[in-house]
Amino acid sequence: MAIEILATVDDAGRKSLAEIAYESLRDRLLTLDIKPGDLLNDEQLAKELGVGRTPVREALKRLELDRLVVTYPRRGTFATRVEVTDLAFISEIRVQLEPVAAARAARVATPASRDHLRKVAHAVEGFDLKSATVVETLKLDASVHQGIYAAAANPHLEDVLIRYDNLATRIWCMVLDRLPNLEHHVHEHVELLQAVIDGEEEKASELARAHVSGFEQAVREALFAA
Repeated sequence: MAIEILATVDDAGRKSLAEIAYESLRDRLLTLDIKPGDLLNDEQLAKELGVGRTPVREALKRLELDRLVVTYPRRGTFATRVEVTDLAFISEIRVQLEPVAAARAARVATPASRDHLRKVAHAVEGFDLKSATVVETLKLDASVHQGIYAAAANPHLEDVLIRYDNLATRIWCMVLDRLPNLEHHVHEHVELLQAVIDGEEEKASELARAHVSGFEQAVREALFAA
């Protein structure tokens, strides 16, 4: 079934078709709608997205930099596989950098950024996990983390953390239905956001570290219990 793509407008103006293709494919990869190891045919994807093959090819190049797809000469482009060892590698990076971003955001966030984080915190408080879809849950989680990354006002740090948060999300999706304390994991974001909003650097750093460590432990237990 073809997916109709409607160009959206952001602060910089109308998004390119390559950007729209990238975001659509990225979301499908993160939610495992495109499964690890699946072949990505640019002609078929172009038909599904309602765009030309050139925007799709540009999107696939970006996704390869994100480590979400891999291209093999004469074989094609495939969704990268998710290995258990990836969890440890990704968490090793996130447990160092997430606290840095949270502390920096608490220190330098603008009033506008803090207002945005208050809205995110309010959304988390009112989030009904039981009736939410997987996509809605993942979007809420992304809004928390990416809101903090943006508030930290370091584009290089933000870029790295978004990339690794995306990779962690793929692993999360593998066990989402087997996580016993998912509601706690989602709602503990409120305390982290409040620490950033209140400018409590040390508290924000420690909460971010605990959140990443807790995520790894919960996912690891779910993976090995399967």
